[in-house]
Amino acid sequence: MSDLDALIADLVIANRILGREGVCDAFGHISVRHPDRPDRFLLSCSRSPEFVQADDIMVFEPDGSPVDARGRQPYLERFIHCAIFEARPDVQSIVHNHAPGVIPYSVTQTPLRPIQHTFARIGADIPVWDIHDRFGDTNMLVSDVAQGRDLAACLADNVVVLMRGHGCTVTAPSIAEAVLTSIYLQVNAQLQMDAMRLGDVTYLTPGEIEASSQINQPKSGSVRAWEYLKARTNQEA
Repeated sequence: MSDLDALIADLVIANRILGREGVCDAFGHISVRHPDRPDRFLLSCSRSPEFVQADDIMVFEPDGSPVDARGRQPYLERFIHCAIFEARPDVQSIVHNHAPGVIPYSVTQTPLRPIQHTFARIGADIPVWDIHDRFGDTNMLVSDVAQGRDLAACLADNVVVLMRGHGCTVTAPSIAEAVLTSIYLQVNAQLQMDAMRLGDVTYLTPGEIEASSQINQPKSGSVRAWEYLKARTNQEA
């Protein structure tokens, strides 16, 4: 199996995992940089993640145009991916989703912050991007390069950016890390909400986040978690 074929296989299972874990439903998507052409990226055609197959994976140019569409319809919000890949050479994989747990933090002044060591990978700072600030009244979708670049500027060097009244976008150095971070972002959001109902929350300190984060340690627990998620998703396929 070539490097490209192996990457496509991982991208397919990543889609299935995100659907199974409730991060994506009928909507949402994950991309990865092309292994031979880092200016290009791989992303499924417009399908619900749980149904994505290898033949659905398309190659895109830096401006978001498909290299060979072959009649396949791309996701409208592919411009999220092309703009972040353009701005962040360190990013290898991107997830955009509408996980319900994160939405309240995108429309209130309550910041989403890691509360447990497993969730440290989401980062200490999670900015909120509001499409209305620059583009006025829209359908809330990132539908062109200008909007994608504005989102990427708000993300800056952070791992995650929330999107007001929409969802979130997660970045990572690999497909596995992008999937794990997306899952734990959703879980952290839900548990933080539960904790806030009980009283004042003690969040992880910046030092604890740095020490606990596995985002740059792919040989650690991330490998075990990725193996587990792939196995149980394949068993239910």
